[in-house]
Amino acid sequence: MDALLMCGGRGTRLDAPVEKPLYEIGGRPMIDRILEGVRPAVGSAYAVVSPHTPETAAHVDVPTIETPGEGYVADLERALSTVEQPVLTVAADLPLLTGSIVAGVVDAHERGSLSVSVPADLKRDLGVSADTTVESESGELAPTGLNVVGDGPERRLVLADERLAVNVNRPGDARIAEELL
Repeated sequence: MDALLMCGGRGTRLDAPVEKPLYEIGGRPMIDRILEGVRPAVGSAYAVVSPHTPETAAHVDVPTIETPGEGYVADLERALSTVEQPVLTVAADLPLLTGSIVAGVVDAHERGSLSVSVPADLKRDLGVSADTTVESESGELAPTGLNVVGDGPERRLVLADERLAVNVNRPGDARIAEELL
């Protein structure tokens, strides 16, 4: 299975002087941390970049897929048209992602699509932003930005792992990611 690292967003909520994927957590750009976590569990990794992230495109040591930068969904759809499915998709704001987490998600994928979520209460308990939540039979959940996209039915995997609960979207999220390192 290959991986698409979604690196094309502006990162305006982070209010940083660098592109969001290059924002440093623990002295290293988030994209480098994510690549380290993804590489052992996938065949190939591709950085999905846009006109908003030229420095990220120059920084990464993996092939890039250029998208128009019209938003996450539009960029993901464009990138998906260039790779074989199933494919792992990873948001560039998950700096605590590890190889064991990625391997567990890849192993949990059986067929179709797999959406990885955390309990929304976990995000609240940590004090990180929870911009999107969904109600399910398991309670209120927050998407993590780690998924497998494939043909067929979608299944949800709920993991109560604080490393997946920290998406760095705001300065406060970055402080909490630093503390958890």
